[in-house]
Amino acid sequence: MGVKYYTHFVLTSTEADESDQEFSGVVEVSQATEQVYDPRDIEALLAQNFDLHNGDLRLINWSRLQ
Repeated sequence: MGVKYYTHFVLTSTEADESDQEFSGVVEVSQATEQVYDPRDIEALLAQNFDLHNGDLRLINWSRLQ
């Protein structure tokens, strides 16, 4: 069973003609992140869950739902 978090992040475009896309909402990840403190680790976890490259996602906000 996954753990639910509220997240706010930006998908950064790799092509000059595309603009960044901003998303917010609830996501469910396969592991709790209480021991993950570095935002880059959370970005990597989100990217993995969305099948993206680590550099394609920039974290703005992240908090576990109760």
